[in-house]
Amino acid sequence: MLPRCIPFILALLLVTAAAQQPAKPSKLPPNQPPPRSDQGSIEPVLKTRPGDGPQSSSKETPPDLSAPQNDAKDHPDSDSALHEAEDAAGLYEGDEIGGVQEFKVWNPHKAEKDVEVGDFYFKRKNYRAALDRYREALYYKYDDAVAMFRLAVCQEKIGEGEEARKAYESYLRILPHGPFANEAQQGLGRLKSLAPEVEKKP
Repeated sequence: MLPRCIPFILALLLVTAAAQQPAKPSKLPPNQPPPRSDQGSIEPVLKTRPGDGPQSSSKETPPDLSAPQNDAKDHPDSDSALHEAEDAAGLYEGDEIGGVQEFKVWNPHKAEKDVEVGDFYFKRKNYRAALDRYREALYYKYDDAVAMFRLAVCQEKIGEGEEARKAYESYLRILPHGPFANEAQQGLGRLKSLAPEVEKKP
């Protein structure tokens, strides 16, 4: 026979569960169209320099990008310094620092994953698939030393001696005393010893 308190406990649990049920949401208002710019919205106002009046940020009134007053007189050597900086950046004549330049993709996490997948293919001696992954890693992180070294090894394995030599040298430029520096030096030595044989072939 069940104790007399069990029905009471069950009733209490049901009442508690019913109390915890969320209330039905009230009817939501109908969707409203987003505000439009032609309905008299207020344009944002910017101040470019202290003392200037408010200027619109719209395309009709472009911002003033001219040099400050007396800039050429106060900084007479800035033109040659700018040309030196452009040359150091490897820009061609006509390209300008501050102008629109091509951006390089930078995703070190993707590069690391590509190296991991490349290692998977390399262990299975699928050097061409590994080579593609190491190249992709260098696309996402152009100075990745591990990807550069493993790219060189793959290129050496599939007979791309000149490309392998360049990759070994690039690795040594990135990390001259890195963990694969000795192996890269040995690879360069192997490729130099094979170079005369390649030249003899018609």
